[in-house]
Amino acid sequence: MDKLIDHPSRFSTRNELHARPFPVQDSPGRAICLALKPAEETPEDEPLKALIRLLDRYGAVHPVPDAKHYSGEIGQHRLKWERHTEFVTYTVFFDGAGARPFDPADFEVFPDDWVAGLYATRITSMQIHIAPYDLSGDETPPELDEWFQSESLAVSTVLDQSALIASDFRLNGIGNARFAVFTNPDTGAQRVGRILQRICEIEIYTSMAMLGLSKVRHLAPRMAELEERLTALVAELPLKENDPERSLDKLLVISAELEAMQAAAAFRFSGTRAYEAIVNQRVEVLREARIGGRQTFTEFMMRRFDPAMRTVESTSKRLAKMTARAGRAGQLLSTQVDVARSKQNQKLLESMDRRADLALRLQQTVEGLSVVAISYYAVSLATYLLYPLAEALEISKGMLTAAVTLPVIGLVWWLVRRIKHSMH
Repeated sequence: MDKLIDHPSRFSTRNELHARPFPVQDSPGRAICLALKPAEETPEDEPLKALIRLLDRYGAVHPVPDAKHYSGEIGQHRLKWERHTEFVTYTVFFDGAGARPFDPADFEVFPDDWVAGLYATRITSMQIHIAPYDLSGDETPPELDEWFQSESLAVSTVLDQSALIASDFRLNGIGNARFAVFTNPDTGAQRVGRILQRICEIEIYTSMAMLGLSKVRHLAPRMAELEERLTALVAELPLKENDPERSLDKLLVISAELEAMQAAAAFRFSGTRAYEAIVNQRVEVLREARIGGRQTFTEFMMRRFDPAMRTVESTSKRLAKMTARAGRAGQLLSTQVDVARSKQNQKLLESMDRRADLALRLQQTVEGLSVVAISYYAVSLATYLLYPLAEALEISKGMLTAAVTLPVIGLVWWLVRRIKHSMH
């Protein structure tokens, strides 16, 4: 065993399983959570630097280099910091009920100048009020109707009636979501901490998932316009007066924009699906039970959250189908262009055949004329050469010319044919 070589990531990945323990929180108490999304082109180490600047305000111990999570004391309170793929969370736990429920002063733990120096935008922020309550009956705490709006209020007991959780999932005047947790007197601090962690995760991942709906609303008008143009273009394909090459140019513009939209939205849509699954899983592990005839968190998500997620999913599928339609239309137009070009090529070949025939005839004519011309000069030369012999034989010049003309023409024709065949 001593000779075995460990994988380089073995210990780091194993330690990651235990790196994010649940918080421990007594009742009564309170907690606040701030989820931030780093701005575009923010330096990779900026979130960690922001944490260090906050810790320096309280003289707290720094995290290890390249840390992805941190827990420690800041003054009289406890801070839990976590860095995720898209966002960073700051959760602060307070002992005691505080001056009043959901006191905005709790957020003063984050100094104003520190907040102003953040290279990030707020995804969500929340306040959680924790108080003891006897859950043996079927009545809900009377404070709920005072704190929350009844039409969207969700209430349930969780983890075998260890606690009652409640929220209307609305933002108050300073942009904070509010949750109430009423715990049984015998519920331990560790279980309370697990409940708080689940509540924070539900709110954060719900907010992250809803970014997909924002993306859908941004894309919807342009998608409708492109779909109308694509439908009109496809309808023109069977028409005789349609110009395939011109239509193909139009389609390329539409296809390029659809591909760009799909590429830009793919990460957001896939992230939304992942966050939706986490939200549903976090609600499920709370093991909710109805109390006082109120709607549960599960029912609230089913009525308010699930439709938004279905809208995102349907838009993602619609965009993919539009891109596929554009691809099929492109194939049809390419076929039309190929057929049109084939017809043009056929006509061109026919024209070239006619020109070749004309060229052949012209060549044959030239060959005939060249035989006549060469024969004329050859007969003249032969006549001059044989003229002395003609005088000795008492043959006239005309008879001599007539006698040599046909043989010379035949000889010239034979030589031209021979030269032509030798060239081929």
